[in-house]
Amino acid sequence: MGIRTRRARTHSNTHIVGFSLAGVLGFIALLAVTVALSLGALVSSWLEDLPDYTSADAYLVAEPTTVYDANGNEIASYYLQQRRSVDLSAISSYVVKGTVDTEDKRFYSHNGVDPQGIVRAVVVSLTGGSEGASTITQQLVRNTILSDEQFDHTLKRKVREAYLAIQMEKEYTKDQILNMYLNTIYYGNGAYGIEAASVTYFNKHASDLTLAEAATLIGLPQSPSYYDPTVNPDAAKERRNTVLDRMLEAGDITQEEHDAAQAEDLVLNEGELSSSTGTYPYFTDYVKQLLLKDFSSDTILQGGLKVYTTINPTYQAAAEDACNKVLDDIGNDQLGAALVSIDPDTGYIVAMVGGQDYSTSQYNLATSTNRQMGSSFKMFTLAAAINAGMNPSITLNCSSPMQITSTWKVKNFGNHNYGTQTLQSATAISSNTGYAQVAQAIGIDKVISTAHAMGVDTDLPEYLSVSLGSVGISAVEACEAYATLPAGGVHRDAVAITKIEDRNGNVVYQHEDNPTQAISEAVAEATTNVLKTVIASGATGYYAYDYFDCDQPVAGKTGTSDNSEDLWFCAYTPQLCTVVWSGYPSSRTEVRIDGSTGTTQETVQPIWVDYMNTVLAGVPREEFPTTDEKVSYLPNSSWTFVGTSSSYNSDKVVETVTDKTNTETTTTTTTTTTPTTTTTTDTGGDTSSETSGSGSGTGGGTSDTGGGTGETGSGTSSGTGSGTGGTTTTKPSA
Repeated sequence: MGIRTRRARTHSNTHIVGFSLAGVLGFIALLAVTVALSLGALVSSWLEDLPDYTSADAYLVAEPTTVYDANGNEIASYYLQQRRSVDLSAISSYVVKGTVDTEDKRFYSHNGVDPQGIVRAVVVSLTGGSEGASTITQQLVRNTILSDEQFDHTLKRKVREAYLAIQMEKEYTKDQILNMYLNTIYYGNGAYGIEAASVTYFNKHASDLTLAEAATLIGLPQSPSYYDPTVNPDAAKERRNTVLDRMLEAGDITQEEHDAAQAEDLVLNEGELSSSTGTYPYFTDYVKQLLLKDFSSDTILQGGLKVYTTINPTYQAAAEDACNKVLDDIGNDQLGAALVSIDPDTGYIVAMVGGQDYSTSQYNLATSTNRQMGSSFKMFTLAAAINAGMNPSITLNCSSPMQITSTWKVKNFGNHNYGTQTLQSATAISSNTGYAQVAQAIGIDKVISTAHAMGVDTDLPEYLSVSLGSVGISAVEACEAYATLPAGGVHRDAVAITKIEDRNGNVVYQHEDNPTQAISEAVAEATTNVLKTVIASGATGYYAYDYFDCDQPVAGKTGTSDNSEDLWFCAYTPQLCTVVWSGYPSSRTEVRIDGSTGTTQETVQPIWVDYMNTVLAGVPREEFPTTDEKVSYLPNSSWTFVGTSSSYNSDKVVETVTDKTNTETTTTTTTTTTPTTTTTTDTGGDTSSETSGSGSGTGGGTSDTGGGTGETGSGTSSGTGSGTGGTTTTKPSA
């Protein structure tokens, strides 16, 4: 081979090597570009569907709704998580500095992701240790806007988390991010956020934590269960001391502070945040039900609402004490009581007792709608009659029993004969036969429309028996309706919530007074004057007459349902309307006390008196509203009653009833004519009994009622028999 040939081959080989190297490098470069482009495309796909990190709402966490009483005291909270958010200024500086020193010491210098921290974590891991690489910002992102992915340990989640952390640092200051973090992180034992943790472990606000206490809490988020000081105090103390070491290293505490804090024993003082049951669980349950009408359950449990209510803590304590005292004195563990008290000038519910033991039964006896009002419902019949032009002086035959319709026979309580009585007197002694005639004369539709106008929301069927309290009505409805009278005929809805704020302090609801004139002032005044005699005459309200000691006028009505299953006292002064119910919460049976049938004088009246004496003690006397307007009464002779002779309302004599609250007497009328009882057929064919309301309005047969809604006494009335003008009343037992 010649030299020229050898040189050519050598040159050829050299080029082959050059070309091969260039190809390899080109391939590598092309591969790198391809990988970079592919990785970029992959990362781009991972960053799709990110939450709106520019909105502050994206970083909001589940925050409980807090409920306050009328004085601004926290009484309950509704929540999914025990969490309380506070401003950074309301957090101990030890917590703020120590958290950065322990969790992310380069927090104020990185941009959301800390490369040095990642390298350091890798090195520690290779040497057998363990150290987290996530910054405070990354942890916040993971616990809030990426909470659904926080347990996804994939590269995709880590990339999304890092990207969002960087973007978040562009939107918020470091202090804002740290504040959000401290309100979000979990500290164990159901406590989310530093404020909840401070109360849970040390029963104090986060602003009041000592250095040792702050260090204890700072150490918990790394492993809340392992470092839980309530179950593993030694581990918690060791972790606390590690936090103190890091704070000393960072120069945020002195050597003396460090040494003193490490020398302290771990002393806990466990506290509780307001629970969902709260201080007044029956009332706050009622508030929650009201909120659910306008807010979703998620908003209530997580939205951080602030709900300001009407409940007066002083009045509430008096109400609970009164119920418990009377029930304890009776000594019947099965007997329950409910109380609702409303300010008639505002409609505000100032006290509500819904039961005696919330842990045993959450059923709210004050808001349930299945308890018959008995004779306390007669107030609506009275108001409707006066509004229709019936004078309380009109005379009625109140003998018992009496056939009101072909299918409805009515008895007075105990089948007592009361003889001749005015409507006013029939109210005081609570004559069923008298009131049944009144309802039949004016029409049950007027009674029902009056009840609805005054505040009864429960559906009331058009049976005559409804006028005697055969339909169940809640105590809060009854109190709302009765409060119309001391308000001069003005109806206000019962109000439990005065204001609601969102988590940012914006007012989203403000109660505005919206009264309606349910009945005229004159009708309200006349109705109240009659109801005053229920107590002042010493009739069915004689316990209240004897023991209500405050210098205030008072009016009201007792009520006993069929077979004495439900006992009521609905009464009011100018300042307060208070309704009390008592009976067996879990059954419909006769109330028994010391082997005898229970009465309002043994149960609801003492509760009412005890409560009202307490809250009205020393309150200056007020008077019920009066007006120059007069009721346009029809002539008494123009009314026709099924069981009363028309002659009753022709010749009249004067009857007087002394009013305890006023030295003057109230003049009423009665007759001396012997009555003739007649029976007519109710076109509705009402087959309901006096209190059960069981008739459909179409059936036949006679329902013999009695022993139900009227309240009568242990003595006998002098007005019995055929009616000889007897109008004296005894102290009935109801």
